[in-house]
Amino acid sequence: MLLLADKWKEYELVDMGGGEKLERWGDYVLRRPDPQVIWPIAKEWNLWKNPHGHYHRSSKGGGSWEAKKSYPNQWIVNYGPLKFKIKPTGFKHTGLFPEQAANWDWMMDKIKKAKRPIKVLNLFAYTGGASVACAYAGAEVCHVDAAKGMVNWAKENLEVSDLKDRKVRFIVDDVFKFVEREIRRGNKYDAIIMDPPSYGRGPKGEVWKIEDKLYEFVDLCMQVLSDQPLFMLINSYTTGFSPIVIENILETTIAKKVRGGKVYAGEVGIPASKTGMILPCGIFGRWESMEG
Repeated sequence: MLLLADKWKEYELVDMGGGEKLERWGDYVLRRPDPQVIWPIAKEWNLWKNPHGHYHRSSKGGGSWEAKKSYPNQWIVNYGPLKFKIKPTGFKHTGLFPEQAANWDWMMDKIKKAKRPIKVLNLFAYTGGASVACAYAGAEVCHVDAAKGMVNWAKENLEVSDLKDRKVRFIVDDVFKFVEREIRRGNKYDAIIMDPPSYGRGPKGEVWKIEDKLYEFVDLCMQVLSDQPLFMLINSYTTGFSPIVIENILETTIAKKVRGGKVYAGEVGIPASKTGMILPCGIFGRWESMEG
């Protein structure tokens, strides 16, 4: 299955080629690397040559932005009623993965159609795109990430979306330790979202390797599922991981635990407006109830 994030108005994947992509974020155009783009640029037309910002990788690791035109340190882009702060970082990222809009739409739809209070646990939650979407749809959200800066950024996204009155709890913690504490406290959630990195460290040096820890962690999360779960979503950007891996993990955890519902997996992509070609942007696996 291929999910396309093709409903954006204020974000646009303009073109791609030569290991880079050309994107419009609101009023500003950025050119930055993408390892999936292994075909050449068809033609390096004017916008390729003169974006607002061009991220250059360094041979020593990392990289930096070259400002070809003036642009602010941060600005806002809208996705329908949702608003997000965009800040080009020293690691080439902007603080938002626009392809995830395909998942936001699905989550909001599931929550609204449930017509009951829904509690969502968002793990490895980054700057909170999914947290904002779920809060907008009316869910109570617990947002967990080990990076304090990312959690603060998520708080800002909630505020600029005029959702600061919603029930969202922000936690800076190692996700394993947090879930273990929630199990002991008896807290339960109707929906679980996770976007695990390939490799990472918790705030106290805890090591995460996706191939070693993912199944164990998903299985652990079964203990915080409510008696009437609505959905579970796992995203991954790990190179070489097949969607079938995530599908199998969901089949042997939540689908085994909960009667009914369905499991499916696939890729997420964004179409380029210039060519119509699809940029592959990671994989996903979903379990969803048949409710609503």
